[in-house]
Amino acid sequence: MEKHILILAATHDFLWKFERENVKILQGMGYVVHYAANMKEPHYISHQEQFRQMGVRAHHIEIARSPFLVQDNQKALRQLLGLIRRYPIRAIHCHTPVGGLLGRLAGRFCRARKLVVVYTAHGFHFYKGAPLWNRSAYYWAEKQLARDTDVLIVINKEDYSTAQGFRLKRGGRLYQIPGVGLDRFRFHPLSDEKKRECRQRLGIGERDFFLISVGELNENKNHKVVLEALAKMKRKGEDLSQVKYGICGDGLFRDRIRRWAIELGLKDTVILYGYRTDIPQAIGCADAMAFPSQREGLGMAGLEALAMGIPVLAADNRGTREYMKPGQNGFVCRHDDVDGFVKGIETIRRLTPEQRKTMQTRCRDSVRRFDKERANAIMQAIYADVDRRIDQNSHGK
Repeated sequence: MEKHILILAATHDFLWKFERENVKILQGMGYVVHYAANMKEPHYISHQEQFRQMGVRAHHIEIARSPFLVQDNQKALRQLLGLIRRYPIRAIHCHTPVGGLLGRLAGRFCRARKLVVVYTAHGFHFYKGAPLWNRSAYYWAEKQLARDTDVLIVINKEDYSTAQGFRLKRGGRLYQIPGVGLDRFRFHPLSDEKKRECRQRLGIGERDFFLISVGELNENKNHKVVLEALAKMKRKGEDLSQVKYGICGDGLFRDRIRRWAIELGLKDTVILYGYRTDIPQAIGCADAMAFPSQREGLGMAGLEALAMGIPVLAADNRGTREYMKPGQNGFVCRHDDVDGFVKGIETIRRLTPEQRKTMQTRCRDSVRRFDKERANAIMQAIYADVDRRIDQNSHGK
């Protein structure tokens, strides 16, 4: 008898970005993998053909990122329950806040099916320093939903500590993993020749100081603080003619960031590259990465830059605290500390070749424990636990 498992997230690109290794593990265990998400979001990319090639059965549901879009999410829950009735699904692995909400509600409403419910929290929406609303409403919701969770997975120490206070479903287990796994074969330092080639393709001069950010263009990613830091440097009289800030990604804040750059007099400094598929090359030819997010569960972009020997100028949050070592692999400051970002940019610009080489080595050493082989080994053990639970449910134990 075929074994079916459903992966659930809010946006269709989530599986392609974060779950491909998990799909391989599950298929290696004999599972038919289904994927439910809003296949229309984000609108600027589609991975439907890749899903078919991977052997993943993709399903569109009207799930919305925001839990406050109640009508859409009620419809998505009905569609999700329909999928569970249509296929012999025995487990749901849900991701993203709304995916975690709907997946666990589906488990509650399908108790007769005895679904095993797994939830990976890629960063709880409540955290130290979060707005009061997050620390009250989101915390309460997660605590209640934990009762419908067989396996809870977190990716940082702060969330693990918090989750230890949750009461999971009877016999439930809590795990911490080192993120989704860092592919150090794909993200490794580029040769000088390759760097020159990539810079030329991106319109960056050999002598330019190239600062890069990678990620969706939204409020949380906080690009404005970097723009304000560059504008402050310019007001101080610093010559920015050989400074370029490249932003890779797309999203709701694209036009806003473009407008800010013009208003701050940075039209010739800021380059919006949009969505790109050559991220390793773009990161690898940079001099530093700016990673100013207000919150991160872990932050794969930061890890990927470090793996390539690129120092990171990061905002202090529970994710970056897992791997940032100030002064060794980059610099850390508050997400709203413009002066801190100015200092970080200036310090990295002034590194001598010897200092840069030493920092490059430290960058790479700092992320070895996040290697995808280690993450895969832990996920293999977690899915073996899930498989045992499915078997026990099937035999009425």
